[in-house]
Amino acid sequence: MRYLSYWVFPIISGLVWLATLLGLLLHWIVDTHRVIYASMGDGQTIAYISDVGASNLKPLFIVGCCLTTIFLDLSFGADRWLRHRGRLVPNTSTGEKVLSGLTIVFAFIGTIGLTFLSGFDTLRYPRLHDIFLLLFIAGYLISAIFICWEYQRLGHKNRQHRVLRISFWVKLTFVVVELILAIAFIATNFKGQYDKAAILEWVIAFVFSFYVFSFCIDLWPAVATRNARLSTNSARQMEETYYATHPSVLPDVARDTQDSQRTLTDGHRGHHGNGGHHKTRTEQRDF
Repeated sequence: MRYLSYWVFPIISGLVWLATLLGLLLHWIVDTHRVIYASMGDGQTIAYISDVGASNLKPLFIVGCCLTTIFLDLSFGADRWLRHRGRLVPNTSTGEKVLSGLTIVFAFIGTIGLTFLSGFDTLRYPRLHDIFLLLFIAGYLISAIFICWEYQRLGHKNRQHRVLRISFWVKLTFVVVELILAIAFIATNFKGQYDKAAILEWVIAFVFSFYVFSFCIDLWPAVATRNARLSTNSARQMEETYYATHPSVLPDVARDTQDSQRTLTDGHRGHHGNGGHHKTRTEQRDF
């Protein structure tokens, strides 16, 4: 349990997302033998994620999307809170704080898109589904751009923290790959090349899981800061308790310090004692 920390949020989010995708994909391939859904276009033989999600597995799709966004948003919130508390490299400039805020804002837009696209399925609400799909892709993509920008600034000023550079390059790779895939997806979809667009959509979704897992890199150092505090306090308490019960084994410096403190305390006590007797004799003369 000592190694459990905020890094579990992106792990849970990523695993839920992968499980949802694999559940939908395997259901379409294995259980239904690549059935043609009513929501699929003319000549389309490969189902979109939303085609499978609009079928009898819609409850799985909704629950999977909601849990994914909940734990991913907790990851964003934990990152911001830990930097504010100083347990992760803090944002020290206004620009970094603005970038962090924009990251969270656009991540929330992506959350709205992913949550609502699962409810407004492509079969019954095709127009709304497309709008929320755009919000999902654009929201998280822009959010990733801002967090890359933030980490680039943090890493430039804190070169001793290699984790910032690693996370920056991982997220930048995600931004570049997803941007290329998103452009190709939109182009093939508008051209009516639905099978190619469907394959690209599945790839985009699976790549997104790696972006979610990348937040483990950001939140993992919080384990070390927590353990460092606990171990320091525990060691100090154990040391004080041991020396209190075994004064004969006090280190020389500690023993000398303790003796000096005892001498000062006795002298201070004696000084007050003499002052008290002098005051009494003076009062007796006054009477």
